[in-house]
Amino acid sequence: MKSAAWLLPLLAVLLPAGPRDAVARGSDRSAHTRPEYVRLGNWARANEFTLRASEAEKTLNLSNRVARLVFSTDPHQDSRHAEVNGVHVKLAFPLLFQSGSTYIAQSDLENTIGPVLAPPENPGGLKLRTICLDPGHGGSDPGFQVESKDEKKYTLLLAHEVRDQLNRAGFRVVLTRNSDTTVKLPVRAAIAREHKADVFVSLHFNSAGPQHDEVRGMEVYCLTPEGAFSTNAGGEGDTRWCPGNQNNEKNMLLAWQLQRSLAHSLPTEDRGVHRARFQVLREAAMPAILIEGGYMSNPAEGRKIFDPAYRRQMARAIVDGILAYKKSIKG
Repeated sequence: MKSAAWLLPLLAVLLPAGPRDAVARGSDRSAHTRPEYVRLGNWARANEFTLRASEAEKTLNLSNRVARLVFSTDPHQDSRHAEVNGVHVKLAFPLLFQSGSTYIAQSDLENTIGPVLAPPENPGGLKLRTICLDPGHGGSDPGFQVESKDEKKYTLLLAHEVRDQLNRAGFRVVLTRNSDTTVKLPVRAAIAREHKADVFVSLHFNSAGPQHDEVRGMEVYCLTPEGAFSTNAGGEGDTRWCPGNQNNEKNMLLAWQLQRSLAHSLPTEDRGVHRARFQVLREAAMPAILIEGGYMSNPAEGRKIFDPAYRRQMARAIVDGILAYKKSIKG
């Protein structure tokens, strides 16, 4: 990771034993994961953050000259909810509260917050040149279906638009499918590896069904760190390490940059950066994300998704996010 001067005191806060172990034992996670926790206030002071608690908003706000972090302290909400420099993210592990103090998982300092505030840089001379775009579904797999509209059609149309804009920006682009064909999930990651892609971006659209047609917004997924449950797993599922975890820092940074660009460029809800163990993310050998570009089931948002002009706007936001990621890693 890049050595940002204001992050140097971090290690001194992470190493002490005692309170951290006691909090880990008191967590609601299964014993085999036992994430290590540190006192958030100590970390904040070591990194020159001003810490302010808002009783009205039920948040804990940290700010310094380069960053602003917001954590939820509402006992009725998921304590994994946070904001990092204005972008909603889900922490891998919940905050813990004990004896008037707030504790945060070391894993989140390293794999959620750290990569955004002190981006990991490419080794000298290593450039980001090849992007693998993965239009979700295809062929015998239509994806979500809303009336006569199949998700697979619009992921491919979006991929073509993103490809064309990336080409104009000077990137080499590989698609896991270029027509309405069936491509198995393991093959998608294999195509990216075969072409030595520098990043992998899987494109999807969402649906909450006709009974929840008010749900809207965009979200970006990156791979769940080892030991944590995925955002969409409901506290269950696999927590083991998988090959994609070798890129934890860049996975998060790529997801954050894309979510930031989408949320700032498009008039929709910022649903944030989430964690998942989708197969294409587990098996990716390079930094990888999965974009859910809005809800086809929402009447207003669905009409936009089906509109070529809006998809061009979305593609521009995706390209801008990739360019921001390239700049941040000095690639």
